[in-house]
Amino acid sequence: MNKKQLFRETDGVRGKANYAPLDTETVLRLGKSLSEYLKRKVEPNPNRGYKVIIGKDTRRSGYLLEQTLTAGFLSRGVDVITVGPMPTPAISHLVKSFALDMGVMITASHNPYYDNGIKVFNANGHKLTDQEELEIESIYFENGFNGSELIGRAQRIEDVSGRYIEYIKHAVGNTSLKGLTIVVDCANGASYKTAPTVFQELGAKVIPINVEPNGYNINVECGSLYPDKVKDAVLKNKADIGIALDGDADRVIMIDEKGNEIDGNYITALVAKHLKEIGELNKNSVVITEYSNMALDLELESHGIKVLKVINGDRAITELCRKQGLNFGGEFSGHFIFLDYSDTGDGTMTALQVLKILKQTGKKLSEIAYTFKKFPQKIFNFEVKEKLPLEELKTFQETISNWKQKFDNKGRIFPRYSGTENLLRIMIEAEDASLVDKAGKDLINAARVDLS
Repeated sequence: MNKKQLFRETDGVRGKANYAPLDTETVLRLGKSLSEYLKRKVEPNPNRGYKVIIGKDTRRSGYLLEQTLTAGFLSRGVDVITVGPMPTPAISHLVKSFALDMGVMITASHNPYYDNGIKVFNANGHKLTDQEELEIESIYFENGFNGSELIGRAQRIEDVSGRYIEYIKHAVGNTSLKGLTIVVDCANGASYKTAPTVFQELGAKVIPINVEPNGYNINVECGSLYPDKVKDAVLKNKADIGIALDGDADRVIMIDEKGNEIDGNYITALVAKHLKEIGELNKNSVVITEYSNMALDLELESHGIKVLKVINGDRAITELCRKQGLNFGGEFSGHFIFLDYSDTGDGTMTALQVLKILKQTGKKLSEIAYTFKKFPQKIFNFEVKEKLPLEELKTFQETISNWKQKFDNKGRIFPRYSGTENLLRIMIEAEDASLVDKAGKDLINAARVDLS
C-alpha cells in the first residue's frame, strides 16, 4: 500500500489550523477532491444532486475550515448542509438519517485549540478505509480541477441535534435514569449542548461543567484528559457518577461515586462481561488495542471471553469488529464501539450503556468496575524529526530484547509512531512498577542514539 500524504495513519487529516495541510488552499482542494470521489463512488440520486453534511467542534478555526470545505464542494456541484457544533458520532448518524452521500467532521478531538482536523464518513456513516483515503489523495494530486458549470447550494440547519439525541436515547431503550445524579464534563467542546440534554431527558439530575466554549478553551484542563475536574465535582455534589468527554465527544472516561477514575480498561471489562452474561456479546469476543492492559486480557479470558487485538484507534477496532461479525470493542483511552448501534466511537453512548448496566444490576459503579488490578503501565514519548522504520533502529531493538528477558513474561514493550504527531510512543508495562521507569529511560536513550 502506498504511503498517505494528507490523511494520517489513524483518523483523517490532522494538523495545526491555517497551516498545511489545513491551510485554505489545501482544504479547498480537498473539498473538490472529495466531491469528485463522491461522483465516482456513489450512484446519483435522480431526485436530487449529491449532498454532504459538515459538522464541527467548537474551535475558532472551525469557521475557517467549514467555509473553505463548503466552497470546495459547491465549486464541483455538490450541495452542503452545515450544522455547527456537533459530536463526531452525531455526524456519523446524521449522514444516514438524512440519507446523504457523505459526512465530514471538522475536529482535532482531544488536541489543543490551535490544532484541527477533518474526518470523513461515507453514506453508511463509516469512516473511510486506508484504500479509500488513498483514492481521494490520488484525485487531489492528479486532478487539474478545471471550471465547472455545476455549482452546489449550501444550507444551514440549526436544530438537527434532536435527531441525534432521540437516536442515542433509543439505543438504550430510553432507560430511566431517575434517581441518579450525574456530573458531565463536556470539555467546552462539541457535546456542550447534546450530552447534558440526553441525560436530563432520561430523568437524571445533571450537573454540567465546562459547557461554555469560546473557541479557545476546548480541552483546556478539562474533559477526558483531565478527569480530576469531574472527580472534584462528583465528590462535592455527592454524585453517583462522573462522565468526562473529549472535544468531539467520541471518547469518555468515567468517575465512580467514590471519586475513582474508571478508564477504558475497566469500562471494557464491565461492559463485555455484562453483554456476555445476558447473551448479547457476539461470539463471546471483544476487540481491544495493543495499549490495553495485560490484566484486562487475563480478566476477559477468565470469563470465557476471547480477545482480539488491533494496534490502535477506534477505526481499526470497528473494521475488525465488522470483519469478524463482532459487536463490541474498546481501548484504554476511552473509545468504545457498540456496533449494534453506532459505527464510530461515541462517549455519550458509552456512558449511557454503563448507566443502563447500573440500573439493571442495582449496583454502584465502584462495585462492578474494580474486579481486577491493572499492571503498572506508562507511555514514554520521544520527539522525532523523521519516522524511520523501527526495525532498522539497531540500538533500540537490542534494548527492547534485553528488557524482554528481564521482564520474564511479566511485562511487555510496545513502540509505535504517533499517527498525528512526530512522536515515538513507547508503551511499557510490567508487574514490577520499578522496572517500568528504568526500561523507559533506557529505551528513550536508545532511541536518541538511533534517531538523533
